[in-house]
Amino acid sequence: MKNNRVFFPNLDGLRFIAALMVLMPHIEQIKSLLNLEYSYKFYPVEFGKLGVALFFVLSGYLITYLLLVEEDIYKNISIKKFYLRRIFRIWPLYYLVVLLSFFVFPHISFLDIGMYNEQNLSDKNIILYLLFLPNIAIGVPFISQTWSIGVEEQFYLIWPVLMKYIKNKYILFISVFLAYFAILLLLEKFSIYPKIQALLYWFKIDCMAIGGFFALLLFNKSNLLLLLYSKSVQIITYCLILGLLITKTFIQIIHFEVFSILFGIVILNLSSNEKTILNIEGKLINYLGRISYGIYMYHVIAIVIVLKLLVFLNISNILLQYLLSIILTIVISSISYTFFEKYFINIKRKFSRVTSGEDTKKN
Repeated sequence: MKNNRVFFPNLDGLRFIAALMVLMPHIEQIKSLLNLEYSYKFYPVEFGKLGVALFFVLSGYLITYLLLVEEDIYKNISIKKFYLRRIFRIWPLYYLVVLLSFFVFPHISFLDIGMYNEQNLSDKNIILYLLFLPNIAIGVPFISQTWSIGVEEQFYLIWPVLMKYIKNKYILFISVFLAYFAILLLLEKFSIYPKIQALLYWFKIDCMAIGGFFALLLFNKSNLLLLLYSKSVQIITYCLILGLLITKTFIQIIHFEVFSILFGIVILNLSSNEKTILNIEGKLINYLGRISYGIYMYHVIAIVIVLKLLVFLNISNILLQYLLSIILTIVISSISYTFFEKYFINIKRKFSRVTSGEDTKKN
């Protein structure tokens, strides 16, 4: 049997960076909700959502590559086992934080940020969150960031099916990207169905398909790799990312798609190019990347606790606000990963047909 172990360096580090990109601007957002002095002037346009886009591209890249390897080894894709792997990794923490946010946090006065109301606590809204549809639900304190988890789960629902039954993968990726983009442009051009337009705009299956496309290039050892691996392309890519961020440039309609392509080039080089000009491998950042799901889910809770404590102590130091928010988020996430998530991760491994990540270092 062919090797069923896949290890990509640097991806854990990228996950932590993506989580940090989401966490940091949320500090300013929560400061505004608490009537504290706040400012977004140091942040690039849509910086937090770019962090989510990076998560999307990473997911598309890794999931697609693993499915390609599985199909190559076993001559089929087990959709059932794929779903079970996603369920045991995503659902426990998601439901824990969602249930706390609906049924526990509203009754803790210290956590009050003035955002709970009849609408977001309605039965309909609770059901939407329980059905993994937070991207069409009304935002709820502490879990508004889960809209992207909903999007990823919806992607996971359809992607293995498409991968299994559409044999020409290049046609699959190009079709998904073009169809998504064409529908979005038509809705915007004719200003019809604004709610569907808004929902589709943030569905971002195209960003995940972009990640998948780069995985396909790698899996097929495409001739394009020679170009994408070149030092000049790497330098241009990093310069473009930094330039767009520093100048706070927003590209109408295709902003996240442009960044997703740039992120895809970065991911490809960091994970598979021996001559990558950047390397972020390290024990600490790799660990922080492994607990990044917890960082994403818990960070709002941690930020509120830190800011409220600092207000109580009459401390308004910005550095402390950021430092303590990040530290507390990491502490909570580490505890959760060790004593809660790992139990389900171990169950998830029983359904793995291709071993990936830190599991490849075992045995």
